[in-house]
Amino acid sequence: MRSGRPRTITILRAVVVLALLLGWSAAGSAAHAGQRAGQQAAVAVRGGDTLYSTGTRCTVGFNARSGSTLYALVSGRCAQGARTWYADPALTIGVGVTAGVSFPGNDYASIRYTNTAVAYPGEVSLGTGAGARDITGAANPVVGQSICHVGRTTGYRCGTVQAVNLTVNYGGGTVYGLFRSTICSEPGDAGGPAFSGGTALGIIVGSSGNCSSGGFTYYQPVVEWLSAYGLSVY
Repeated sequence: MRSGRPRTITILRAVVVLALLLGWSAAGSAAHAGQRAGQQAAVAVRGGDTLYSTGTRCTVGFNARSGSTLYALVSGRCAQGARTWYADPALTIGVGVTAGVSFPGNDYASIRYTNTAVAYPGEVSLGTGAGARDITGAANPVVGQSICHVGRTTGYRCGTVQAVNLTVNYGGGTVYGLFRSTICSEPGDAGGPAFSGGTALGIIVGSSGNCSSGGFTYYQPVVEWLSAYGLSVY
């Protein structure tokens, strides 16, 4: 949990349409037979990819590490109540277990990877056919800074950081210390990675408006998160 609230806090109520879980159905059961054994070595989980658990699925924001142990960073609200995670919707390729969840107050969780037959690159996927971006560090956002994010629904988009140290009253609790960008997002985008060049900044946790008429996106910063779990991006 946070050691203290930011000095300057803007209270936002009833204006945030949370993208998290909206537009996400429960994990499906369709998958190709025989996937478990022969294909695990070819499976890779990057930032922007999806992990599945019973009844839910979450987007990986970033991969991180503590020594030789690797982790996925995901939304805390999304990961609540989930224990075991898989790389496929049929739940046949296990990749890890929930290591920690913080919500409300914060909106972050970590999943410890346990399957060494699967690869976990330290990069984020920019979408089908768009390649990947290597992530080499993490930093706190600064107003006016350029930022890009990748959402499951709306894809790769860029803008600028608009405000920091925001407080959002979710339906299930209040989250402190978020930041906002000029980039739009829509239901299904939650959990997606936000970065500036090769520097991780945060993950998508909510939005206001949409990409047709215009809107803004709110993010959980990643630096505090890494510090809380003793992790670093790679």
